[in-house]
Amino acid sequence: MADHTLSYRDAGVDIDEAGRVLRSVSGDIRATFTEGVVGGIGGFGGLFRASFPDMANPLLVSSIDGVGTKTKVAAMVGDFSGLGHDIVNHCANDILCQGARPLFFLDYYGCSRLGPQFEPVVRGMAQACQTLGCALIGGETAEMPGVYTEDEIDVVGSIVGVVDGDRKLPRGKASPGDSVIGIASNGLHTNGFTLARRALFEVGGLSVRDEIPGLDMTIGEALLKPHRCYVPSVLPLLDDERVFGVAHITGGGLYDNIPRVLASDLRVVIERRAWTPPVLFGLIQQLGGIDASEMYRAFNMGIGMVLLVDRVAAPGIIERLNEAGETAAIIGEIQSGSQDVQIV
Repeated sequence: MADHTLSYRDAGVDIDEAGRVLRSVSGDIRATFTEGVVGGIGGFGGLFRASFPDMANPLLVSSIDGVGTKTKVAAMVGDFSGLGHDIVNHCANDILCQGARPLFFLDYYGCSRLGPQFEPVVRGMAQACQTLGCALIGGETAEMPGVYTEDEIDVVGSIVGVVDGDRKLPRGKASPGDSVIGIASNGLHTNGFTLARRALFEVGGLSVRDEIPGLDMTIGEALLKPHRCYVPSVLPLLDDERVFGVAHITGGGLYDNIPRVLASDLRVVIERRAWTPPVLFGLIQQLGGIDASEMYRAFNMGIGMVLLVDRVAAPGIIERLNEAGETAAIIGEIQSGSQDVQIV
């Protein structure tokens, strides 16, 4: 017979602490609420008033993703402040590829035991949502000792947006000779971290505190740059019907993501000389002894988003992107083919 009554806290789950940390970020969460939000924090479900009087045929667009093993690098550096931005921006970019603007976001935060990582992650989500005018309407915080190892966290997010059915992407029909515009990334974003960690730390013997040759930053700082959000610069361009498709370059790189918005009888030919990948990618490739084709499949290689556009419209679209603060250029051409990508 046990000498004392076993509690949930004894088993590793502290409900009181979970309530405290959630209250500590409640102000940040409320600051994201838009006029569509009905109710407050703590309900069994988040309520959102679906009213789109400016749209003839509103379609809801949803996406879910996670930041993956970027959390491992955040733990090595001791900086979790960017992970919330990562997941919101990643999800917002995904629904942008269908022409949607964000409405609301829900998160999942998993861990063995709630620790100091939680608050900066959720505050980052709230900041990113507020920037986008997207409500952080709910979430799940799960303490699961035995599933997650000590100090390990998992960050996942789901977003819902809306697009008028007449404006959804991809649309129209690109033709051979039309242009492929690439918009620069600022690093790995949220993909390829398992391979990057293997190359840099296990094979290369480096640490997050080592500086990258030629750059005034450490490896940890370069790896943790938050995933860029392209919604503010790209969404206004979608009024132009000469933008046929938008691809978010995530896992699978240029090879796997561009075909998702290509017609079955077209291919894209990318010229790698059209841009210079950030130094970090070269360091990963060198230390890991990684083949070039594998690099372009595992990483974005400096291109975070691709637009398929009419060849005549391309110069004006690039000008608008650059005026919006992006670094954009023509990186390839659409040709007749079989829904694939060739990098030359």
